[in-house]
Amino acid sequence: MMAQATRPASTRLTGSRDAGQRRPINRAPLPWLAAGLPWVSIMAMSLVTFSPVIASAPVMPPLAFMTLLAWRMLRPSFLPVWAGFPLGAWDDLFSGQPFGSAIVLWSAAMLAMDVIDERFLWRGFRQDWLAAAVLLGAYLVLASAFAGIAAHYPLPLTIGPQALITLVLFPVVNRLVAMLDRVRLLPLMRL
Repeated sequence: MMAQATRPASTRLTGSRDAGQRRPINRAPLPWLAAGLPWVSIMAMSLVTFSPVIASAPVMPPLAFMTLLAWRMLRPSFLPVWAGFPLGAWDDLFSGQPFGSAIVLWSAAMLAMDVIDERFLWRGFRQDWLAAAVLLGAYLVLASAFAGIAAHYPLPLTIGPQALITLVLFPVVNRLVAMLDRVRLLPLMRL
């Protein structure tokens, strides 16, 4: 007992009254929240197509694809390259597109983002917005071409308003994903 009293405070063992107190230094994010929130947020954005918006031409931006790109740009190594396949399949179930179009386009976008990440190691907001604009434009044209093949009507001519709304809303989606990333990394679990 005497030896413990002469030790410096940093090397003393905790007493019984200290054992009940928890310090905030041992906190970490919840593993299931840290790993699952990007996937769940992308899947939830696929469900937005059930909103009661009625229009004669496509005006709803592809929010799930925009969220996928924003997560991929914010955390490049978080979503694997193969994530485009299951997330695209989920989006195909709810988007109304021919099944397989989002699988192909999302997988191709993930491969393109991988090439962009290798080519441009340091990017800013302008470069990310330019890359997203190119990928979103290509996605809208190709998705409408796939839908046009199924409908026997050239739909790429009608996507002007949708493309404009998509390009304007991408920074908003990017900001939303950044807020979700902060929520994902909140230190909620005690070790």
